[in-house]
Amino acid sequence: MNIPSRRLLLVLLLCCLLLGLFFVFLTTDRMVGPRVQVWLTTSDGSNQLTPQANLRFGSITGNSSTISVNEYQELQRMDGFGAAVTDSSAWLIYNKMSSSQHNTVMQNLFDPKQGIGISFVRIPMGASDFSINGPYSYDDLPAGQIDPKLNNFSIKHDLAYIVPVLQQARSLNANLKFMANPWSPPAWMKTNGSMLGVFNGVTGTLNSGDYEPLARYFVKFIQAYQAQGIPLYAITPQNEPLYTPDSYPGMSWAASDENNFIKNNLSPALASAGLSPKIIPYDHNWNNTSYAYTLLNDATTRRDIAGISWHCYLGDPSSMAAVHGSFPGSEVYETECSTGTSEAPISTIDLLMQSVQNMARTVELWNIALDPNDGPHTGGCADCLGVVTIDQATGNVTYRNDYYQLGQFSKFVVPGAYHIASNTLGSLADVAFKNPDGSKVVVAHNDGASNSNFQVLWGNQGFNYTLPAGATVTFKWSGTQKTTIAIQFSSVADCAEVKGIEIVTTLI
Repeated sequence: MNIPSRRLLLVLLLCCLLLGLFFVFLTTDRMVGPRVQVWLTTSDGSNQLTPQANLRFGSITGNSSTISVNEYQELQRMDGFGAAVTDSSAWLIYNKMSSSQHNTVMQNLFDPKQGIGISFVRIPMGASDFSINGPYSYDDLPAGQIDPKLNNFSIKHDLAYIVPVLQQARSLNANLKFMANPWSPPAWMKTNGSMLGVFNGVTGTLNSGDYEPLARYFVKFIQAYQAQGIPLYAITPQNEPLYTPDSYPGMSWAASDENNFIKNNLSPALASAGLSPKIIPYDHNWNNTSYAYTLLNDATTRRDIAGISWHCYLGDPSSMAAVHGSFPGSEVYETECSTGTSEAPISTIDLLMQSVQNMARTVELWNIALDPNDGPHTGGCADCLGVVTIDQATGNVTYRNDYYQLGQFSKFVVPGAYHIASNTLGSLADVAFKNPDGSKVVVAHNDGASNSNFQVLWGNQGFNYTLPAGATVTFKWSGTQKTTIAIQFSSVADCAEVKGIEIVTTLI
């Protein structure tokens, strides 16, 4: 056989081998795709984060309703999902339950395997509207006295039951992150001499001479909590600076003043102490973007802060994406929402979905636990609910729908996961994630009045699912997204030139 013939035969054999392997691979890939785990929560309570039969990716079916997942288009990185351990919440968990009840509820809240794996917790620095004995700070003094050197500073109050609950939470979930912020500085730092937002008709703001002491107040708090094994991942300078209540702690703080505090006092004080928590200011409603823009338009402040934190009580979640769009380097955090109340009519599942869709790295509900009377509370919200309800008389726990809806996300989406691209179909809302280990998670919710039949498409594979009205489902799978490649040959001679691929042979 001459050399040209040998070359042609060798090329032909190589092409046939490649084609055979390609079609075997493609056929096998389509017939036996990755296994998909499924968990379901239904509106009638018959399923509550209940495991369902496994599915498997297969050939694309042509379903007209398709959720297309693109794991190669990564959006924001997630820090976690959770709620706030307020004074009231910690007191109920620590003091109103037996040891076994206490350990069970903590495991169910924070353990990623046995529970829902809450991964982000807010800690009020001192009293909020949910405190059992009224206003308190870490440097309380009789009226008329001041302590600019903070010699009286102590977190003794928190050591009784708040810190132990947080320590146990961290022992149950190594990925747990904490953020903290005050509802009010100590009374002596404020113009109305009270921790209340309004006292004797006077609205309180920060005394001009107490910017530096307040910065050191943050440093001392962070150091004190670190000494207890509770590192602070993030802080905000002031809770809801545009609202001044007269029944619980609060403080009015203009955007320009908070801006000056961050760049001239807080950030330098943290740096001097060797501390580096993320500063995520504003911490108020979606309806006021001008506050956020005041902070971000200052180049120095923009360098010092990680991003902006938001509450849900007024406005629309699209405000978060709008501000992020103007400042793409600024991160987005949703840090408080008591859903389904007169103040926040948004549902828990809509908060979770829409916050992620609008670039939020965290989604946080308000109190992690309250009693059947929606307390104990100092004042303010009368119908705020806890993620769980604890009966003070018996210690029995009711796991509310919020617990299961939160768990559809927090149990499966690990901190560090990326929100990845997926499309939304009418009344069927969805978000998709890629975990650090490469596993994929899709959460879908049917907000319609009838069952929704749809296909989840991932590369060249898909699966079908029917989701009942009002239900939420989580899908989880592992593997690498693959795409179908079409190969055509015009002749045997062209077999050595595959479109986009060059095959080179060498004869020895």
